[in-house]
Amino acid sequence: MSNDPVPIRVLCVDDHPVVRQGIAGLIAVQADMTLVAEAVDGREAILQFRAHRPDVTLMDLQMPEMNGLDAIGAIRGEFPDARIVVLTTYAGDVQALRALKAGARGYLLKNSMHKELLDTIRAVHAGKKALSPDVSFELAEHATDDVLTPAEIRVLRLIAQGNANKEIARALSLSEETVKGQVRNILSKLDAKDRTHAAMIGFKRGIIEF
Repeated sequence: MSNDPVPIRVLCVDDHPVVRQGIAGLIAVQADMTLVAEAVDGREAILQFRAHRPDVTLMDLQMPEMNGLDAIGAIRGEFPDARIVVLTTYAGDVQALRALKAGARGYLLKNSMHKELLDTIRAVHAGKKALSPDVSFELAEHATDDVLTPAEIRVLRLIAQGNANKEIARALSLSEETVKGQVRNILSKLDAKDRTHAAMIGFKRGIIEF
């Protein structure tokens, strides 16, 4: 009878084959891990999770069909003990907060060192939480910032699409004065120099998406 510990069973969810192959190769040489399944989008992730019940799931955020955030919510709704680590290119504090609130127990950037990824899988499997240093810095940097309201986020999204105040007012059925006030609030809260700068900050922090 073997005394070897049961390996950590991992599900990898990412729409890029190169990323999945890299993770598969990394896990293949770890004595304490095994890759049990892969998925290319959120919908497939849910199906694979139901089929395999992995110990730790690595989840990308930006994917077709269903994004990672929605998949995390759906999986955690069905399996409250699911341990999910976000693996993404986005260090934005707002994006990270959304993922953590949805139930993710880790948040790593794809440029993380291999050792950091493996250590995170082991830590999350052991019941701990783990964040990339860059993400921790972003969260701390903006912890006391005023949060944009849902209405302001809608306006920022339209600003990022190149709309003028008059066009935003028409699209949202608001007065132009109301839109001007919301734009002023957005620039102030984001400490942005102008509308273009506000849109760039919005993308960088994950307030709005490309």
